[in-house]
Amino acid sequence: MPKGYVVAHIRIEDEGAYEEFKKMAGPAITQHGGRVLVRNGDGDHREGSLRGTVVVVEFDDLAAARRFYESEAYTAARQVRERAGETDLVIVEGVD
Repeated sequence: MPKGYVVAHIRIEDEGAYEEFKKMAGPAITQHGGRVLVRNGDGDHREGSLRGTVVVVEFDDLAAARRFYESEAYTAARQVRERAGETDLVIVEGVD
């Protein structure tokens, strides 16, 4: 079964709010079996106009990624993240 991934590109404007978000999001990720594979604000940007921190979280499957995103714990963290800056986020299925 293919893995599920949450891929986010976050343009942080409020570092304090972002740190609060990370503290809240971490337990929600763990609770749903997620593993943070990438969290880097200093990537080797080659193409496109998106800038900021890239986050990739892997879950056992697409359903687990969706359950995480829709969970009460992550909803609360997401509200804090929205204060921290702008985000582009997708939930995608990996290749089998």
